[in-house]
Amino acid sequence: MQRDALFDALRCERHDPSPHLRVRTVWISDLHLGTPGCQTGQLLDFLRAVECETLFLVGDIVDGWQLRRQWYWPQAHNDVVQKLLRKARKGTRVIFVPGNHDEFARRYVEHSFGGIEVVDDWMHETADGRRLWITHGDLFDGVIQCARWLAHVGDWAYETVLKLNRHVNSLRARMGLPYWSLSRYLKFKVKRAVSYVSDFESAVAAEARRRGAHGVVCGHIHHAELRDIDGILYANDGDWVESLTALVEHDDGRLEIVDWTRFEAQVRAEAAEAAEALAAPVPA
Repeated sequence: MQRDALFDALRCERHDPSPHLRVRTVWISDLHLGTPGCQTGQLLDFLRAVECETLFLVGDIVDGWQLRRQWYWPQAHNDVVQKLLRKARKGTRVIFVPGNHDEFARRYVEHSFGGIEVVDDWMHETADGRRLWITHGDLFDGVIQCARWLAHVGDWAYETVLKLNRHVNSLRARMGLPYWSLSRYLKFKVKRAVSYVSDFESAVAAEARRRGAHGVVCGHIHHAELRDIDGILYANDGDWVESLTALVEHDDGRLEIVDWTRFEAQVRAEAAEAAEALAAPVPA
């Protein structure tokens, strides 16, 4: 994280309206509003803290699959929607690329709602001239395309693991242990899951090459990543259920994955050090 951004964060209290993090572009995806797993508290903190020219919502913002099974929409989820609309009103360009869980929004491509533009996909040019293709990524998921019923079964299983994860972490918190994601552990320990992630990344990168882009930004698999795949930049912005991550573009075009949990912890540590320094007696 750039030092200037950290210093901005250190200077701001929760009631201070000035931004903590100033960047050119932000990508977030897989918020899954409408599910208990959505980390709305941290998400709202991030949205309050960040200021950008363009904010991309890269799919699965609202979880229509879950809402059809059981309605769940607390006030905090309304607050997130209102915050996004407020950003659009105040001059941030907000572009929404629907995913599989909010595929109902694909009926409204090329429309704008409250200043939020709905598009099928997008080609973004970075400050240093690179062309990045923006897509949620579900169209490159063989399970969703070839066996939709299996995708719904997998979604139900995933929600079950997340519920178990909340119980596990409640116990860990009482024991003084840090947060640990059971679902992420399973995802990257099961051989078939690792192979699925690798195949997905390669397929999305290959399509970006076919479209003449220098890279691709996507979501869908809930795994933040920034790496080169055969000369194509592959960037996944992660999610706000497990990893609490976003992808940002700095003013010079440099891309970076922001791990919000670590960022907040670093800011708190820096603030504590600064407070200590201010409280220390001045040498005579």
